Amino acid sequence: MGIWRGLRVAFLLGSLFMILLIIVYWDDVGGFSLYPLREPKHESPHSDSYSLTTTGPSHSTSTSRAQTSASFAIHTTASSTTLVTEETGGAAKGHVVEEEEEEEEERRDKQQQWKEETREDVEKERSHSDVDEQEERKRRIMDVCSGKDAAEFPGRTRAFEQIPNRELDHLIVDDTHQIIYCYVPKVACTNWKRVMVVLSQSLISPSSGKPYTDPEAIPPDLVHNSSLHLTFAKFWRHYGSLSRHLMALKLQHYTKFLFVRDPFVRLISAFRNKFGRPNEDFYRQFGSVMVRRYGNVSGSLPETAAEAFAAGVKPTFQQFITYLLDPETERESIFNEHWRQVYRLCHPCQVKYDFIGRLETLETDAEHLLKLLEVDHLVHFPSGARNRTATSWERDWFAQIPMAVRRELYKLYEPDFELFGYPKPDSVLHL
Repeated sequence: MGIWRGLRVAFLLGSLFMILLIIVYWDDVGGFSLYPLREPKHESPHSDSYSLTTTGPSHSTSTSRAQTSASFAIHTTASSTTLVTEETGGAAKGHVVEEEEEEEEERRDKQQQWKEETREDVEKERSHSDVDEQEERKRRIMDVCSGKDAAEFPGRTRAFEQIPNRELDHLIVDDTHQIIYCYVPKVACTNWKRVMVVLSQSLISPSSGKPYTDPEAIPPDLVHNSSLHLTFAKFWRHYGSLSRHLMALKLQHYTKFLFVRDPFVRLISAFRNKFGRPNEDFYRQFGSVMVRRYGNVSGSLPETAAEAFAAGVKPTFQQFITYLLDPETERESIFNEHWRQVYRLCHPCQVKYDFIGRLETLETDAEHLLKLLEVDHLVHFPSGARNRTATSWERDWFAQIPMAVRRELYKLYEPDFELFGYPKPDSVLHL
């Protein structure tokens, strides 16, 4: 009984001893850990190449375990170093990429800033150029009106108060925006009248029941209705004896502008528009008169423009010029506004205009003017027709006109050439 108990005790002790050996061994090689809270070590990708032997003498096992442990430690360190290096390299690459992206973004920002600064510089330069051009145009008018140039014309030295009311019918007033516009027929006046109608809100759109806000939506035939526009010629009816005083105040404080055009080109455009196609009003008032006086037509003329055109009866450009130069024409009636000189329509020697636009530079001048008027956020200038009468056409149109007649016509319109800085048309006036 005692022997059996001793064997059992020996067996238990031996078992415990073996268990302890196994535990110690696996703890050393990392196969088992007694410290579960410790961070796990990086395992070597080659850890399965190590052979672990538990058989043989104890010194051999210890030596093998020591070698294995040392080898594992070295390999683990190398693996850790490799992983750290890879992580460090990845982080470095990521940092480089970030730096490149930042540099690219900074480069784009600088490029965009440069573009904006360049655009601003161009706009400033253009603005300064526009201002300089306007100053030159205004200085030119002052010089001509003061008599520095040789050009002489009726009304150059008279005061504004001496201008009859009936001759002030082209000065349109917008009190809301403090604008005065002198319109010149055949110089984009349809579109500028549209702009004035939108600003003054003087015409209701039948589709919306509200004032027009888009100039291009206004029918051209309506915009020429004189009842839509308040002109200086109407002031007497509205303000009586105060009219001239009010005109003087508005001329002093309002922004005043007009648009002009090469005088001969304007004449060609007027002729093409009014006599180059059937126009009942202009045929009856002017065309039939020209044909009868200068066309050597016997018998009666067709009653309507359509009949006259069908029969080939219509005034020629030469007859039109002869009509303009005939002293009898203005004894009967003042020139029609489409061929009346600009200095007689807008009185630049009496009205100090703040802006003088040209049809030849209409788009840029219109943009500049709307900004000057501070209404560019309210209205845009309509895009006009591109089929305009050009200066290059003058030679062809005047080819059949005798040289003496051309020079006489130039004298009639010379004040407009001089006042608004248009060069003398030598190609027309000299052979």
